[in-house]
Amino acid sequence: MLNSRPRSGRVLQGWMANTAKIAMVAALEREVHPLIKHWRRVEREYEGRRFKFFENGDAVLICGGVGAEAARRATEAVIALYQPGLVQSVGFAGGLDPALKVAEIFSPSRVMDSTDGSSVETMTGSGALVSAVATAGAEQKRKLAKSYRAHAVDMEAAAVARGAQARNVPFMAVKAISDESNFAMPPMDRFVDRDGQFRSGRFVVFALFRPWLWRRVIQLAGNSAKASKTLCAELDRYINSAKKPDISATELHPMGKALN
Repeated sequence: MLNSRPRSGRVLQGWMANTAKIAMVAALEREVHPLIKHWRRVEREYEGRRFKFFENGDAVLICGGVGAEAARRATEAVIALYQPGLVQSVGFAGGLDPALKVAEIFSPSRVMDSTDGSSVETMTGSGALVSAVATAGAEQKRKLAKSYRAHAVDMEAAAVARGAQARNVPFMAVKAISDESNFAMPPMDRFVDRDGQFRSGRFVVFALFRPWLWRRVIQLAGNSAKASKTLCAELDRYINSAKKPDISATELHPMGKALN
């Protein structure tokens, strides 16, 4: 059973007292649009690449793209340019545990990399998230759950965690479930370019001529919209609460129901 109590309130209170920036690393803008739609948009260069940042007071968010390499570059850029006191991997995740339902918030205590089995402990949370190299369908989710004893899967959190750890910056992950453990994902990976950007126009054309995909695509779009709304509400609450001197770690990161 997952314990819903955060592991370290002192650590959270420590970084809150000493930092002026929370850096969030997401994959795609559509995952976090309700949060950043009124934030200041800034383009900055790092190591020869242009990155788009969204700034709002003590928070900054970067949409680095899909996959580990895109997440690594984004994490390095935001740490170098903003010197945050906390890095969060935020966005969507697929449920591996049947108890996790669409739009639920999941914040793991451990993030694992499926490519080498390495793991990084987070500052707070409960349960395990595994980062895979490709979008996980229902069968792959079953294999990941069995192999890693993980509760959810994404593609970026392990790279963000490793980047933060290498630079001695505290790390957390805040994910919203966009697809449950038994959901059959449409083929998405072929529409991600080398920079980690999802070519939605090409995917729409692809799906348009395959009526057997329509129901899944429509369902995924609806689930993603719900997940985005819940995720952004949680992140907004977190940003607004993080600097309050009397806030507790449990109030900052409620984990909801325990998972078996």
